[in-house]
Amino acid sequence: MRWLIVFCLGWSVFAAHAGEAAYTVRATELKAKPFSDAATVASLAENSTVEVLTRQSSWMQVKSGDTTGWVKMLSLRLGDAAAPKKSGDSGLGALFNVAATGGSGSTVSTGVRGLSEEKLKNPQPDPKALEQLNGYATDEKAARRFGKSGKLSAQQLDYLPAPAK
Repeated sequence: MRWLIVFCLGWSVFAAHAGEAAYTVRATELKAKPFSDAATVASLAENSTVEVLTRQSSWMQVKSGDTTGWVKMLSLRLGDAAAPKKSGDSGLGALFNVAATGGSGSTVSTGVRGLSEEKLKNPQPDPKALEQLNGYATDEKAARRFGKSGKLSAQQLDYLPAPAK
């Protein structure tokens, strides 16, 4: 059960793929390496358009013009900066809405952003990513304590059937 929750959170929170356009949600520093104390390569203004190259932990490697560097993931929003935005939406609101209500408040779509038909038909396991996601798992006691503090009620969920061989 825990691995399923971790897997779903991993996909919903951390899904970003190389080559996707993004923009900065606040003025931020472009770092030489994915560390807060790394040398600053450049400064990016709010709403600066960048190309996402890769992701490492909570950092995204991006390209802005001819300059490549790293920015904190929460300083970026995928998509076009010119697209209309919800007032006051930090991106974290949707995550907390899922935790509080069990739904994202979003409309279901029939596509999966960033995954081609080929990638969906021929998935490749990523043991390193799975190991990282398992690090986010918690024990039942801590989960119940968290739920109680947020006045959440328990729900019984059945396990998914084993995949056919």
